[in-house]
Amino acid sequence: MDPFLTLLNSFSSSLSDAELDSLKFLCRREISKRRLESVRSGRDLFAILLEQQLIASDKVSFLEGLLKNIKREDLVSQLKQFEEEGEVNAPDDQPDAHEKPIEVICDNVGKDWKMLMRKLDISEVKLERIVAANPYNLHEQFHQSLREWQKWKGRDAKVADLIKALRGCNMNLVADKVEK
Repeated sequence: MDPFLTLLNSFSSSLSDAELDSLKFLCRREISKRRLESVRSGRDLFAILLEQQLIASDKVSFLEGLLKNIKREDLVSQLKQFEEEGEVNAPDDQPDAHEKPIEVICDNVGKDWKMLMRKLDISEVKLERIVAANPYNLHEQFHQSLREWQKWKGRDAKVADLIKALRGCNMNLVADKVEK
């Protein structure tokens, strides 16, 4: 289960109706009035914020500002604890800087990105979760799935594995670009 979604679900169940109304009011510039009218819970609001990429597990400042504004310091401290525990920024789980060809791959692999991720042994459940979190943004879906692979493999996330998977999917041109 995604720890960030679990945290958001926890936040949602602890919000009062008045606090939810305040959050909706504060989001009026980012979310259309029509969409805000359909929000009935914190989960609904967080889903929209995730979809519009205003919040993410590695992008929590907007959410932190909202929670501070409604005077929910308890939730702010939970969010900060989540960040500090390494869920948001885990430098030890990331490969070295010279092993980050993500942008090259994202820019050159199109709709067949799921085939590549399956070659890298990312589970269908993780892929579907990523698609659900970014339903209208193919590039972001692919980018997040590569980040998930990096996080899962940790220091074992190697460029050679990416190149091998690309070649296994007959994406030789992209593999050549990554090798450069």
